[in-house]
Amino acid sequence: MIKPAVIIIGPAYPLRGGLASFNERLARAFMVQHMETVLYTFSLQYPGFLFPGTTQYSTDKAPEDLTIKVNINSINPLNWIKVGNKIRKIKPSIIIVRYWLPFMGPCLGTILRKVKKNKYTKIICIVDNIIPHEKRFGDKLFTRYFVKPIDGFITMSEEVMKDLKKFTSTKAIQVLHPLFDSFGKAVDPATAKQFLQLDPIKKTILFFGFIRKYKGLDLLLDAVAEIKKNNPDFYQSMQLVIAGEYYEDANFYTQKIKDLQISDAVVLKTNFIPDSELNYYFCASDVVVQPYRSATQSGVTPLAYHYNTPMIVTDVGALAANVPHGKVGLVCQPDAKSIASTLVDFYQYDRKVLVENLKEEKKKYSWETLTESILKLAKKED
Repeated sequence: MIKPAVIIIGPAYPLRGGLASFNERLARAFMVQHMETVLYTFSLQYPGFLFPGTTQYSTDKAPEDLTIKVNINSINPLNWIKVGNKIRKIKPSIIIVRYWLPFMGPCLGTILRKVKKNKYTKIICIVDNIIPHEKRFGDKLFTRYFVKPIDGFITMSEEVMKDLKKFTSTKAIQVLHPLFDSFGKAVDPATAKQFLQLDPIKKTILFFGFIRKYKGLDLLLDAVAEIKKNNPDFYQSMQLVIAGEYYEDANFYTQKIKDLQISDAVVLKTNFIPDSELNYYFCASDVVVQPYRSATQSGVTPLAYHYNTPMIVTDVGALAANVPHGKVGLVCQPDAKSIASTLVDFYQYDRKVLVENLKEEKKKYSWETLTESILKLAKKED
């Protein structure tokens, strides 16, 4: 076996979701630069109480171009020591580790401490969240344990950068979240709507991603009710597609839709959306709405950029910074009335102009920028 130059530690196939897709795409970005890259992922990622979805595993085919080691058990300390010692002996030039949940702090922190003993490998962390959206006992303790062996950090929003500085003074670089460009090709809207069995004529509005409280789906549903009340003609011409798996009580949302009497304007696609179908959702939609109550950054934004789909986002976290108002989408406040009025306003804009702006703006979101930043942090000399 060729000694890898880069090891990426974090979710990857057979695990599913945005982190796995990101890590696999990052591996390919290094491979294009002729750097041997191996992914180390979890044989057990979450115990049941931390995973509210139906399954953690992908139904897609395994990527044939990637080397993936499925061998990390997040709750077994003996496994952490074993994996850490193994990677220590391999002596990769760089380890890239993802950090998105304090629960992973003891596991990843222990592995990295073992690796650090080889006094050779540089450890770079890509931080998705340093302070979690849903707080639990032990979060700060676990995070402080994790950050100690890290040689450099990458953040993808100013919000996360500020949070990171509360835990460490280690060097950090902020970069834009690269585009998810490894999914299906764009299709024309009519084909996409037919595939999804949507009304071919109605205005199509998309909410995409795991359904969790901080993402504000309930605010969007209230906004639809506002539109029904104040702009009935618009209401009759729209369909809100909710595409994503419930990560909390589904009954809350289904009952809310009934109580608001908006069932005729809502299309529920609340199963996990496989990577092979992502293109249909974004290409069928006029606009993607991210009605978040709070946010650091969002993986939905680079997906929308990739498929040239305009966005409406709330002015929280880094969302607005990545969606220039009036250029590639609109920014509103995280309340139902603001979301409702902004949705109606969106259709006064020339969508073709927004799409052309999207094509230009997304040139900033490159994988090369991310890999160059990682290599810069990992340089032996400071």
